[in-house]
Parts: sequence; C-alpha cells; structure tokens
Amino acid sequence: MTRKKRSRATGSSDQVVTIKTRNQNDLDGLQRKKDRKRKGLKSGSRHSIVSPDDARKAAQRKDPRHGSKKAIPLIVEPKKPMTKQQRRMSAEQELQMLENDAQLMILLDRIEAGEKLGAGLQKQVDQKLDRIEQLMNQLGLLEEDEPEMDDVPTPRGPRSDDDLLDQFENMDFDGLDKE
Repeated sequence: MTRKKRSRATGSSDQVVTIKTRNQNDLDGLQRKKDRKRKGLKSGSRHSIVSPDDARKAAQRKDPRHGSKKAIPLIVEPKKPMTKQQRRMSAEQELQMLENDAQLMILLDRIEAGEKLGAGLQKQVDQKLDRIEQLMNQLGLLEEDEPEMDDVPTPRGPRSDDDLLDQFENMDFDGLDKE
C-alpha cells in the first residue's frame, strides 16, 4: 500500500472565521456568570404580602380534579314504572320520529325509483319499516287486511269435495294469464 503524506492545509478559503478578541470573551463569560446567579427566586419571597387580587386569581385557578359538589343521595329510591299513557306517548313520539326520518325517506325514494341498495342500507330500511309496523300495531293504527272469502276455510271445518269442485269450475283462468 502506498502512503500519502498528510498536509495541514485547510480545504477552501471561502469560509470566513470571526475571531473574538480577549475583551469580548471576557464580557461573554461575565454575562453567563450573571445569568447563572439569577436562577432562583428572589430573596424573601415566601414572606411577601399577598394582595387580594392574587387570592381571587388563586381561587379561580383551583384544580378541577378535586371532585364534584353535586349531592349524592344516600337512599336509592326505586324507579317508578312508566304508566300506560306514558308508554303510549313515547311510542307515538318514536313513530313520529321514524315517519319524519329524512334518511329513510331518501332511501325509500331510491327504492321506488328502481335503484338497488346495498345489503347494509336495505337491512337498515327493513328494520325501520318493521319498527314502524310494530309501533302502529301497538297504537292500534294499523288496519289488518281482511283475507278473501275464497281462501278462508268454512267454520264447520275443511271444505267438502262439492265446494272445491264449484270453486274450480267458477275460476277465471283467462284473468290469471293477464297478471
């Protein structure tokens, strides 16, 4: 391996180095020494007189973690159950809220327009419509559709063969094709 002789020459001469004189170094040292001396509180600060303004400010700066001033009841009273009228009013309020739900109305409009909703949105619509139906049943607002007389068995039991034959002969097959 070849050896290179190292030189002491500096890299570039573009760098400007400021050289402090002895007087500047002494002044800087004295300033640092003064700053170190002034670190703590001024002497006699614990015996100083507190003004009333400072006392008010200290009261305002009170630590909020000291707890609540709310009274705590020592005897727990059982909750009274809601009356029938109160339950009815809350059901009416819930029904009113669901009927005025803007998001549900938008989703129903989208369904009527023939748009397919995602599984999550469709499930949400179904749940809300089911709840509306339950509330209407509870409040007695839902009118039950009366089933057609042909589908209902006679009160005397199962239909006879003659009744079934008459129903078959009177059936309109042309009307079924059109539907």
